[in-house]
Amino acid sequence: MESTLNHRIDTPSRRSKLHPLKFALYVGLGSLVMMFIALTSAYIVRRASSNWLEFSIPTIFYVNTLVIVVSSLTLHAAYRAFKREATRAYQVLMSVTFLLGLAFLVLQYMGWEELAAQGVPLKINPAGDFVYAISWLHALHVVGGVAVLLVSVVFAYAIKLRKTPARQLRLELTMIYWHFVDVLWIYLILFLSLQR
Repeated sequence: MESTLNHRIDTPSRRSKLHPLKFALYVGLGSLVMMFIALTSAYIVRRASSNWLEFSIPTIFYVNTLVIVVSSLTLHAAYRAFKREATRAYQVLMSVTFLLGLAFLVLQYMGWEELAAQGVPLKINPAGDFVYAISWLHALHVVGGVAVLLVSVVFAYAIKLRKTPARQLRLELTMIYWHFVDVLWIYLILFLSLQR
């Protein structure tokens, strides 16, 4: 009787429903989308003022775009390795994704340094302040993603790889969030570039 009940719970029709944790994550990401849309809208409105300073987006921000896109690709490859239960590939790809996440943060800091070297330090002009605020807020969310990736890397090495529903769900949540910060950065860098 119990095995029949478990079978019914695990049927594809049951599994096709959105998991509550995924739903909660999507709601959270939706609120972040609204926040960044509000910020970029405020940027457009404020740009019409007379004291707006024109400057170039740091080149390193474009390099960073490549870094975060590659990190999404390696995370997706890690997910595929997880589904195949290919332990070594999973461990290596998760580690590379984590290191690319760290590299993004380091390069972001270097981009802020480049901004300051261009004569656009914080609190001098609203144009620079918006770029700092937008990129800092994004970096803060990347820090959260990097922390989750670190936990995933530790689990990849410390716990024998087995494709269980719980572990797959954790990895899928990590992947959804990381892909989100990737797409968000692409939107932000395109937005800032087109405003020059």
